[in-house]
Amino acid sequence: MCLNLEEIKTKKKLTFIGLGLGQIISLLCTCNVFTSSELARKGINVPTTQSFLTYTLLAIVYGGIMLYKRPTIKGKWYHYFFLALADVEGNFLVVKANQYTSMTSVMLLDCWAIPCVLVLTWVFLKTRYRLMKISGVVVCILGVIMVVFSDVHAGSRPGGSNPVKGDILVVAGATLYAVSNTTEEFLVKNANTVELMTFMGFFGAIISAIQICIFERGELRAIDWSAESAFLFLRFAVSMFLFYSLLPVLLKTSGSAMFTLSLLTSDMWAVLIRIFAYHEKVDWLYYLAFATTAIGLIIYSVKEKDEEDQEDEQRKLLDEEGRVSPIATSTGES
Repeated sequence: MCLNLEEIKTKKKLTFIGLGLGQIISLLCTCNVFTSSELARKGINVPTTQSFLTYTLLAIVYGGIMLYKRPTIKGKWYHYFFLALADVEGNFLVVKANQYTSMTSVMLLDCWAIPCVLVLTWVFLKTRYRLMKISGVVVCILGVIMVVFSDVHAGSRPGGSNPVKGDILVVAGATLYAVSNTTEEFLVKNANTVELMTFMGFFGAIISAIQICIFERGELRAIDWSAESAFLFLRFAVSMFLFYSLLPVLLKTSGSAMFTLSLLTSDMWAVLIRIFAYHEKVDWLYYLAFATTAIGLIIYSVKEKDEEDQEDEQRKLLDEEGRVSPIATSTGES
């Protein structure tokens, strides 16, 4: 009986950790958006340069830890290379899309990452999603759709110079996000966080540097640098560093689908910042949308009875065999 109580407490603790970490990461993402907006208002539009600073910081900090500990490398270098490539280009495409289409379209089409993550984790990581989790996903998406309707209802839907091109860029970027999230979940469960962050930072910095030379060299020369601009770049790099550092913990406890769903609340955090920091008025539907998305995340986090029974049975088998089964590590979300 005591053992069952301890297991229940552990499961509830992991659920709360997953929900809490997801919202911290979502808030960091929102802060990064506001920092990018401040840079854009200053006429600074170099998204790849901002990413380069983050990847460089990851490579230096975690690379230093890795050199000190000198662990055995478990992952393949090309896995980390393709992870960094998908991450860099996903960020680049979505930021670029804002120049051509409306923010409302970006918010709605960015949800394309959710079904992509579900399919990729189901095919490659053998993660099984039952009715409860599918219902949670649907409720979360419903919350985002309500945000879109609230924008339209409030009349705050600016157009874009080329909406079709922008929408295509968002869908492509969201697909790359899904590939990046799924690959990162696989690597963090089969290698370790320090190794993952080191190589992701290393390859991400190299890819970003090449892209800067091709696309952003002229913009960098035209920037009128000031102490405030330098501070904004540093703030973006530090907040993104924290974002990437916390992400592996969430992936281990709850998986990439939970991470992708948690990012849906970043738009709601942006609304709260606008209300309390900038004293702006927003449509009442935003509050209902935030509550709906939060409920969807809670529904997704709840384990069904047959899932718990299956996990208990697997745990007993593992204890008897005295080894860790790869199936158990790939069903962290089921």
